Amino acid sequence: MFDPYKIREDFPVIKKKIYGKPLVYFDNAATTLKPKVVIEAISEFYREYSANVHRGLHFLSQKASEIYEETHEVIAKFINAKAEEIVFTYNTTYAINMVAYSWGLENIKKGDKILLTIMEHHSNMLPWRRIAKICDATIEYVDIKNDYTLNMEDFESKIDDRTRVVAVTLMSNVLGTINDVRKIAKLAHEVGAIVVADGAQAVPHMPVNVRDLGIDFLAFSGHKMLGPMGIGVLWGKSELLENVEPAISGGGTIRDVTLEDVSWGKLPEKFEAGTPNVGGAIGLAEAAKYLMKLGTQNIRNHEKQLTKQMMKLMREELDDYVEYYGPENVEFRGGIVPFNVKGMSHHAVAAYLDTEGIAVRSGLHCAHPLHYRLGLKGTIRASLYIYNTKEEIEYFINALKKLVKKTT
Repeated sequence: MFDPYKIREDFPVIKKKIYGKPLVYFDNAATTLKPKVVIEAISEFYREYSANVHRGLHFLSQKASEIYEETHEVIAKFINAKAEEIVFTYNTTYAINMVAYSWGLENIKKGDKILLTIMEHHSNMLPWRRIAKICDATIEYVDIKNDYTLNMEDFESKIDDRTRVVAVTLMSNVLGTINDVRKIAKLAHEVGAIVVADGAQAVPHMPVNVRDLGIDFLAFSGHKMLGPMGIGVLWGKSELLENVEPAISGGGTIRDVTLEDVSWGKLPEKFEAGTPNVGGAIGLAEAAKYLMKLGTQNIRNHEKQLTKQMMKLMREELDDYVEYYGPENVEFRGGIVPFNVKGMSHHAVAAYLDTEGIAVRSGLHCAHPLHYRLGLKGTIRASLYIYNTKEEIEYFINALKKLVKKTT
């Protein structure tokens, strides 16, 4: 049974007091808290069998290599992939850049089109703009509708036979909008384009099955799903990964090298240049096990309930003072609620909430074009996760009520 109150016992930081008040952590879209099992798994690696992986014949290296290979299998199970398709990177940003500078440079030609959405995080926008400039390709953007969902009519009018890449987020890091990526992938493949999905916000919060989605590449980060920072994942179809050269090469990526030629190593080693973040991979695998034990659909259901409650209370108790953004129907949004308090700076609101022990994020959230499209200078973002409760949302709403009372 999914019990957020029991889950909270696994997270040491939750017990922390902020200015003498209980911590209410609503900054999960930026990074999540870490459970004890993840912290202990990383500590055990460095304490008990810290060694470099691959090619070492001594006991510690063999043990570290065995565990490191198992981490690929765990993450593959988490998203229904093959272990050899799981490439460990630093983060989502790095993973998308790897796709852009390997597959993109080899396959995008002059006159080709790269199709993005206006709601993309900079990490799934700027690498493609750079590739378009290098390859003399064009960039087009799919707009959103008034209900904050992706305008699929605009998408269908812009995708054509020149389109080589569709880069799309599974869930907007600002609006929480969940995109119909299955439909997008189907339309993209009909014109011979590949789909590169940013899963940073979706993978930790809902079931993600790469085979079911029909996408070609997926990127996500460990630290947004209870894992450590500095570890991320690039998943790609094996046939695509096998047929491109790695954007970053060197130690660990090769089978053999002569002065005249190079033969690349097997997957995923071909794309994991240099000494990997073994401790980070171990922590990430432990986080994935924790989430699978909870059940990703249970996580999704919990966040839908909390999101619905937060928007309902904002609407009923703060409607004259607060504007929130994103789809009204929680079936089409994740646990992200961006908002503004009328007449107040978003940074000032976030700073006030901090004095109440409430952690939120304020600013443009690495999605400047989306904010400009909405006519906003910034937003306050409250983002929810497995350890958040209905009582925390009530406390948060009461804190906002105290703020508007002071300023009106």
